Amino acid sequence: MKKLLAVAASLMTAAMLFTGCGGGAEVTDKNTTELKTLKIGATPVPHAEILEEIKPALETDGIKLDVVEFSDYVQPNIALNDKELDANFFQHKPYLENFVSEHKEMKLQDAGGIHIEPMGVYSRKIKNLDELADGANISIPNDPTNGGRALLLLSKAGLITLKEGVGAEATVQDIAENPKNIVLQEVEAAQVPRTLEDVDAAVINTNFAMQAELVPTKDALFMEDSTSPYVNIVVVREGDDQRPEIQTLMKHLKSEAVKNFINEKYKGAIVAAF
Repeated sequence: MKKLLAVAASLMTAAMLFTGCGGGAEVTDKNTTELKTLKIGATPVPHAEILEEIKPALETDGIKLDVVEFSDYVQPNIALNDKELDANFFQHKPYLENFVSEHKEMKLQDAGGIHIEPMGVYSRKIKNLDELADGANISIPNDPTNGGRALLLLSKAGLITLKEGVGAEATVQDIAENPKNIVLQEVEAAQVPRTLEDVDAAVINTNFAMQAELVPTKDALFMEDSTSPYVNIVVVREGDDQRPEIQTLMKHLKSEAVKNFINEKYKGAIVAAF
């Protein structure tokens, strides 16, 4: 009997040692698994900041996120089309639709909406839009989508009236009434904040306003509300939305953790769209 017990104990010890070695090997294999890299183009604020926030979570799912920062609205789409990026995160859907219509050779698609950045009117010279003098200068973005969006905002603020039915494709030629004879200066979107010292007011995209250390909810004289259709999206090449890495990226970008991050960091200046 004692001999049988001794043999059983030996077998149990051997089994435990074997199991222990096997478990250690599995952990080692998992830890040494090479991460898949996703290269994402983004403008610095808030897009790159949001991406940086999800880096640790993505690594737990086997993805290393490489964020490449851009300061304009053209190069990220070109780089994506040229396969220098796996995706980009900087634009809203109307901008993408306009860009693709002008660059039909580029097959890009929306992979999902993340947040809304309300556009606002800012000034270093006045505290209220009622203070704008006759002939005041206002700078707006010069790209078709954001330019039209700026004009709609100025119309909503009561500064101009647009021709009926022009919508988001409005241009300065579509201004029907301009009672204060406002002079509009069209400037590249990223450069509009730099004009604040030279103009009476400027219509600025929230990401560029924040880069200029403007707090939209505090500094904007007039802003879009949460009904804005300009949801910022992740963009990929056609068909890449089905890639497992892209789907994992979108899962983390649309998480409660990101929603809480947006609410806490941007204090209502940026609104989650999921």
